[in-house]
Amino acid sequence: MKKQSIKAWAAFLAFTILLFTGKTYSQTSGHDSRNVWRLGIGAEAAIPTGNMRDLSHIAVGGTARLQYDIKGTTSLTLTSGYYNFFAREYVVRPDYAIIPVKVGAKVFFVPHAYIIGEIGAGLETKEYYGKNTKLILAPGVGYATNSGVDIGLRYENISGGSTPDFGMVALRIAYGFRL
Repeated sequence: MKKQSIKAWAAFLAFTILLFTGKTYSQTSGHDSRNVWRLGIGAEAAIPTGNMRDLSHIAVGGTARLQYDIKGTTSLTLTSGYYNFFAREYVVRPDYAIIPVKVGAKVFFVPHAYIIGEIGAGLETKEYYGKNTKLILAPGVGYATNSGVDIGLRYENISGGSTPDFGMVALRIAYGFRL
C-alpha cells in the first residue's frame, strides 16, 4: 500500500473518531420540520468499480451538503466536494481526482432512515486525464440522528468524457447542523 493511501485512511479514521467523540447539539424535532436549511460536512471513503478498479483500489474525499427541508419528510440537496482515487503501485498514471457537484432529493421513509438520489457533474482536476466533465448518478441510503450524525452508503456512476466510465461504492460519515 502506498504511503498516500495509509495517510488518507489515517485522516479518515481520525475524522471519524473526532466526529463520534465530540460534543453534539440536538436538533429540535428531527427531520420532519418545514423550510429548514441544514449543512452537513462529511468524510468519504470509496471502493472504485468498473474501469477504475484496475487503476485505483481506494478513493477518499470530503463533501459539503446543503439541505433544504421542503415538506414533511422530503428534502432537496446540493452536494459538492473532492474525491481522490489513489493510483495502484503498478500504475504509471498519477492519482485521479474529481470535484462532484450534485443536486438531489432525500426522503425519510422511517424516522432517521432515508433514501437519496442525486444527479450532477464531475469535474476532472488532473491535466493528465484531460479535465473532462462527467455525468454523475448516485442512488443511496442513509441514517441521520437528531444529534447531527449522518451515515450514508451509495453507488455513484460516473460516465462521459474521454476517460472510461466507472463507478464507486462510497461511505459518507458526516456531521450536520441547522443554519
